Amino acid sequence: MTQFDYSGQVVLVTGGTKGIGAGIARAFLAAGATVIVCGRNAPEQLPSANDREAVFMPLDVRDYDAAEVLLQTIVNEYGRLDVLVNNAGGAPHALAGEVSPRFHEGILRLNLIAPLNLAQLANRHMQQQEQGGSIIFIGSISALRASPGTAAYGAAKAGILSLTSSLAVEWAPKVRVTAVSPGLVQTEQSHLHFGDEAGIAAVAATIPAGRMATPEDIGNGCLYMASPLASYAGGSNLLLNGGGEKPAFLQAQTADN
Repeated sequence: MTQFDYSGQVVLVTGGTKGIGAGIARAFLAAGATVIVCGRNAPEQLPSANDREAVFMPLDVRDYDAAEVLLQTIVNEYGRLDVLVNNAGGAPHALAGEVSPRFHEGILRLNLIAPLNLAQLANRHMQQQEQGGSIIFIGSISALRASPGTAAYGAAKAGILSLTSSLAVEWAPKVRVTAVSPGLVQTEQSHLHFGDEAGIAAVAATIPAGRMATPEDIGNGCLYMASPLASYAGGSNLLLNGGGEKPAFLQAQTADN
C-alpha cells in the first residue's frame, strides 16, 4: 500500500511498458495518478494497479518532433503534466573497441540527448503551470563505476547526472529536477544479462541486501522524489543499489580475518 497520494496528477513515464518503466508506472497508478506510458510499440499488456491502467501513446523518444507533439497532446487532453519520468534507454553488450562510431552515437542519442529533449519540452509546459512540475531522470549505477561492455551507456548516464545538477539550477524553483539511479534490477529480461536462475541468484548474493532491486523498488523511489517530501531535493541523485557492491579485493584477499 502506497502512502503517497497523486490523485488528480498526470505522470508521463517514457519506456514505461516493461521492466523498470512498468514498475514506475504501476507505483504512480497505485498512488492515484493518471499515468501515460510511451514506447515504440504498444505492449500486449499495459501496466496496471488497483484496477487502474496506464494510457499508451506511441513514441520513439529519439524523434524530437514527435515528442513535441506528444507533450502537447497530453496537455491538451489532460490539462496538465505534473511529472515526467525519463526512463527510456538501454544498450546491448558491446566492447567499445569493436563497434562503430555510429553505434556509440546511437547509444548517446537514446540515453542522453533524447532525455534532455523530453525534459526541455516538459519544462516549457511545467513553467506555465501554477503548480510547476517534477522531472526525474532514471540514471544508473553505470554512471558511478566502470561499465565494461556498455561504455557509451555508462558515459551517457554520467551525463544524465550532470544534466540533473545543471537543469535543477536553471529551472528552479518552478520545476524540480532530480535523478533516481538503480543498481542491479531483476526484470523479465534479467536472464539476458545474468543467465539462468542460478546465475541470477549468484549475482544477487553479491549485493549486501541479498537481492537485486525490483522495478517496484525504483517506482517507490520515484514516488518519493516527485513528492512534496522531496521538495528540497532538487539536483539530487537517489542511489538505490541495495548497499552497494562488495570491493573485489575482499574476495581475493588471503589474510586471516
